[in-house]
Order: sequence, then structure tokens, then C-alpha cells
Amino acid sequence: MSIRDLRLRAALCLGSVLAITAVTWGPAATPAQATPSTTTPFSTPNTDGCPQKTKPPNPIDESEVPEPGQPTPTPLSVPIPPVGGSRLGECGVVIPRGAPPVPQDISATAWQVSDLDTGEVLAAKDPHGRYRPASTIKVLLAAVALRTLDLNKTVIGTQEDANADGTRVGIGPGGQYTNRQLMQALIMASGNDAAHAIAAQLGGDAGTVQKMNELAKSLYALDTRTASPSGLDGPGMSTSAYDLSVLFREAMTIPLFAELIHTEQVDFPGFPKDPKNPDDKDHPGFPIANDNHLLYEYEGAIGGKTGFTDDARQTFVAAAQRDGRRLVVTLLKADVLPLRPWEQAARLLDYGFALPKTATVGKLPETTTAATKATAGLASPPPKDTDQTAETAAEPDNHAGTRTLFLVSGAILILALLLGARRINRHR
Repeated sequence: MSIRDLRLRAALCLGSVLAITAVTWGPAATPAQATPSTTTPFSTPNTDGCPQKTKPPNPIDESEVPEPGQPTPTPLSVPIPPVGGSRLGECGVVIPRGAPPVPQDISATAWQVSDLDTGEVLAAKDPHGRYRPASTIKVLLAAVALRTLDLNKTVIGTQEDANADGTRVGIGPGGQYTNRQLMQALIMASGNDAAHAIAAQLGGDAGTVQKMNELAKSLYALDTRTASPSGLDGPGMSTSAYDLSVLFREAMTIPLFAELIHTEQVDFPGFPKDPKNPDDKDHPGFPIANDNHLLYEYEGAIGGKTGFTDDARQTFVAAAQRDGRRLVVTLLKADVLPLRPWEQAARLLDYGFALPKTATVGKLPETTTAATKATAGLASPPPKDTDQTAETAAEPDNHAGTRTLFLVSGAILILALLLGARRINRHR
């Protein structure tokens, strides 16, 4: 093992131990859990019947019960035709015609592999099926915050930040953090305390959720509805493998996001002792490491985002580059069996890189950044269906009726002039 590998592994372990955090990947697997059952062979979840066409699977806890007096959100409408092309309306495995079978041992219920630059969707499984994003929705929060906040501004940590549920990076009351450092904690260590501190500057949780949903809608991520800035499950929360690819692609247009998902380790500030507690001491700073194992283990890895909740299970989005080509892979409702999520992502990336560049089953929306849309007041157009039937492709556009009326009116006018001229000649 090289010195670089030892350094990377040491950084990952050190950051995980020192950060005040819950385990992003969920409860540690016991040896019995880590070994597939010999009596029930593993099989990838079957989605051929479109079980998640309108909403995610039923929750296993009460995290999505609305607050008293609040209505239960109705499912988002299902776009017709499907965003990205007709084949992406399929619910099972979707691969190019003539392509080899997809890799085995993929526990993710839904997944997608896309070209980060061209937007071509290379392969997918239940691409528009609706699932919970968990912390991968922080990609959307980052896209909003990085274009809104002053990254050099210093923010004082609060007890509310420190009390955030779920994964925490270790923000403490009275600690001083720049917004750039909060973004490092959000993207690299998936800190829900960092998400809370960022959301407080964007109008609180409700205002931040609204901004996130508006951006998702403008990007034609129409399976996505955010219920919390951090990705904790809430009423109506959903996304899809297709949408998560769209959101990640949008975030990658922001240079600092691309830098942070590729950063392996940074130093994070500590915070002062509690003046009300005589036994407390100053809390020194500590290093935090990127929690995305694909970054350390996969050649050409660009970076990505992990996620886990009891209802969402394992979620993952990441990108890698090879021979000048950049691909993004998304996983939803995965398990750690028989492979860890990053290992499943690695197999799907290998599969995508092995396909010819002309292979496609659909397309992501055109890359019009949020900053451009905010200036122009426009949303990017939905991707065209590259698998249209002849009948669909021949449908007129929005201006066809106007053009037809103009041509008919012109023809009538010319005919009237000719008849008028004929009558004049006869009179003469």
C-alpha cells in the first residue's frame, strides 16, 4: 500500500472519530448482517410494476407525520410524457438496445448512470420512481446556498445548531465559522448542524425548503419535493434517480461545490467552553474528512454525496472521469448488502464507461444554471424525447397554428386581388 493510500485512510479514520457525528451509513452491520443469507439468495428489488410511480414506499416510523393542524401533502403529479424521454417512463431496468446485462449484486431499488457533460442517460432502473433522498438532498441546499451567501461572512454557532438531529460535524455554541467552513461541513461531513446554520441565513427551515423546491422545479426535477434542508425525512419528501442526477449536475456548475466534493480533509474550528458550566473546557478544532469512500477507492473519482435515514435507507450520488468522459451515478433505497453503496456505484460506473458514447436511453435537461435563470426569469427547457415515435415527432410546436393562419390569410388576400383585377379588366 502506498504512502498516499495510508495517509488517505488515516485521514478518513481520524475525521470520523473526532467529528461529533451519527453514522451516515446507518447502524453498523454485525457479521450476520454483512453476510448474505445462504437460504434466501440476494436479488435486486423488482420495480417492473411501477410500485413507486407516484410516491415513496410507506414509512417505517412517524417522521413523516405532519405537525398538528398541517395537511398531509398530496403526491406530486406525474409528468406526461416523462421528463427526459419515453424510455425513462419505464420502471424496470432501462438499457440501450443491444447493451450487455447490468452488473449483479446491486441492491439499490432505483439507480441511474448519466453523462455529466452531454446529459445523455446511459442506463437506469426505475429512473422516475419516487424515493426519499436522505442527505443527498444537501446537494440541492448547496446549490442554493453557494449562490446566495457571502462565503467569507463569519457566523456564530448556536445551541440550536448543536442540537440538530442526525449527523453532526461538531458545531458548538459561540464557535465562529465562515460560511465556507459551513459548506465544507455540509458537503464533506454531511453535518445537519451545518445545514441548520446555513438554513438560518436563508429564511429558516421553511424559507430554505421553499427556495430548494423552487430551484428543483426550475430544473425540471419534478419528482423532487424537499421537506427539510438537511434531508431528514418529512411529510411529502421525495426525489428520483433521474432528479438526483439533474440536481448534482446543476451543483457541479458551481466551482466551489466541485472543489469541496473532491476535498479529502480540512481543519474545522472548535468552540469556547460553556460559561455556565464550570467543569466545561474550550473545545479545540479538529480535522474533518470526506465521508464518500468512492473518492478514496475509485480511480478517477470526482466526489459525491452520501445519505441514510431509516425510511430512505442508503442513498448515494457521485461522479468519476475516465478518458476525458465524466459520468454521474445515483442510487436510491439501497442496502449495504451484498455490497456497500460506493461499491455498487463503482460497478455501475464501470458499466457506463464500457458503453459506447453513442449509447443512450434518454437525456437530462439542458444545462442552464440557476444564476442564468434567475437573471432571465426562465426555466431550462425539458429535454427532448430522443425516442419519439413518428407521430409524436410530427406534432406541431406552439407557433404552428399562428403560421398556418398567416399562410391561409395570405392566400385568401392574393386570391381576392386576382379576382378584383379580373373584374376591372372585364369592365374596361
